[in-house]
Formats: sequence, structure tokens, C-alpha cells
Amino acid sequence: MQQHILVALPLSQTQRERLCGAAPQFDYRFTTQETATREEILWADAILGNVPVELIRQNDHLVWFQSNFAGPDPYLEPGVLPANCLVTNATGAYGLAISEWMLGMWLALAKDLLLYRDRQHRHHWEAIERPVRSIAGSRVLCVGMGDIGSSFARRAHLLGAQVVGVRRHGGSCPDYCLRVVDTAHLDEELPQADVVALSLPGTPETYRMFDADRLARCKPGAILLNVGRGSTVDCDALAQAVQQGRLYGAAIDVTDPEPLPPDHPLWTLDTVLITPHISGRFSLPRTLENIVDIFAHNLQRFAAGQPLDNQMSRATRYVSEDTPGNRLTCE
Repeated sequence: MQQHILVALPLSQTQRERLCGAAPQFDYRFTTQETATREEILWADAILGNVPVELIRQNDHLVWFQSNFAGPDPYLEPGVLPANCLVTNATGAYGLAISEWMLGMWLALAKDLLLYRDRQHRHHWEAIERPVRSIAGSRVLCVGMGDIGSSFARRAHLLGAQVVGVRRHGGSCPDYCLRVVDTAHLDEELPQADVVALSLPGTPETYRMFDADRLARCKPGAILLNVGRGSTVDCDALAQAVQQGRLYGAAIDVTDPEPLPPDHPLWTLDTVLITPHISGRFSLPRTLENIVDIFAHNLQRFAAGQPLDNQMSRATRYVSEDTPGNRLTCE
């Protein structure tokens, strides 16, 4: 039977032709997340791209959902997808874009660039009388060493930082890290870290991992970066830690709740940078190309009846920290 493939991404004609060429025996329709219709979604046997949850839950015959996110949490909720539907994610697509966001935010905080931007808006030509920070020689703690965390770790190392990685179970140490430890040793590493970079999935184990107690264990004056899930950090405790000077500042692309309420104290802190969950979208064209690569590769495997890459375990709702070539059994 011919499979119906719905692709919900803002693709060029060349990108569409590439996906069709990966498995030409299938029937394709192309839409976007914003324009997808109920009829299109019910037509599909496989959906590539994040269509609205309220519509995809009405498809009771879907056999494969390929997300364009690394962590498609809303689609993993019970009852959204059929029980036997395979779920794959876009791990490996976002490392470049998000790690460069992290570098940019780190430099802005370390060099007080955001404070000078504030003075520019006030037309003030005035130096800030305090020393700035250097990336070279600083200690960076990368909590989460998947595609995004590893990409940032490599770039920090190339700029002269000393990098320590944290993974659930430790593991081998790449040449750009001093060491890689498991999460049981996280608190031992925090007092030495000038920068704590979080790129963690949203799981019960990571929920509020950085609460008031753990933030208090950070090195005084440290900078926190969060690009994983907002639920990893207690935003009230983060605001208090910055206000009281325990942390120098933070750059966050994710919050809990999201969006961050307009009256939250984080908005008004001079050394906190907030972006609305945009570090990994399609503003960098390379990201969309990476997603098309993943989709085309999995389409070929799907057509050949082979196990799909980037499979997710729906039972644990765990987003793999592993590389795109590793496969997880969908339970």
C-alpha cells in the first residue's frame, strides 16, 4: 500500500524535491505548522514536522511521527499519538545554531556588552569601572553532552576555556574536555565553574534540577546559560540568586512557565538576557538543511523497512543525549 507522507516545514522547492527523491514510491503533501489542515493530517500515514497537537491526536492510524524538534514533549503525552506510532526527533540539527547563541550570550555577559547597549539607548558615553571577564582560562561546566552541549563544549575549548562535561552516566572523555562526570558528581563541579551551560531534556529527573539549593552551590559570580528546557531551572530562585549577587548573571532561551510572565523579576535584571525560545529555530538556514538531511535519511530507512534513527522512547519521555546515528527502541 502506498504510504501518505505529510511534510510540515517551510521548505524550498529544492528541499521538497530532495525529500520526494528519498522515497519516490510514496505520496507526498507539503504544508507548514501554521497552515496544516485537519484533512491533510487525517490523510497522512506519516507526518514529518510539528503540526498542531490538537489535530494530530485525531489521526488514529499514524505509523510514524518525525518531529523537527529534539524534544517534542507535547507529542509524547498519553493519547496524542496512536500507541504503536514510531516517534523520531531531530537530534543533531541544532548544535551549530544553539551553541553559537550560547557563545554570543556568554561574550555579551562577560564583556558587559549588554550594559553598554543600555547606555547607548540613553545616549550615555560612560565607561563601566570594573574589570570584564575572559573566556580563555575560564572553567565551563556543560551539563548535558548531547549534540548541543558537545557543540558548545568544542567551541568553548577552542577559545581557551577548560571544559568539564556532565552526563547521566559519565562516559568517555573527548579531547576538548578535561573530564566527563556523571550527574552524581555535579555538585562537586559547580563551585569551580565560571559558566554553567545547561542543555538538558525535560524529564522527571531534570525537573527543577537547578533549584535554590543547587544554585547556591555554584561558584560566586558564575554565569548560567540554559537552552534545554525551562523546567530544569527554578526561575524564581534564579532571579533571587542574581539579585543577591550569588550569580553574576544568566542567559536563558527557555523558561518555566513559558512564556515568562511579564511581571517576573528576571525581566528587569541588568545581567540577565532572555530570548523567546528562538535559539534553535530556522533563523539559521543551516538548521533547516540539517533537518531535511535527517528527514531524508529516515525516509529512506522507512521505505526499506529498516529501523529509524533518532527513535524516542515514549514510555520514559527521555530525549536522547546520543548522536543521530544511535537508535532507541520505541516502547
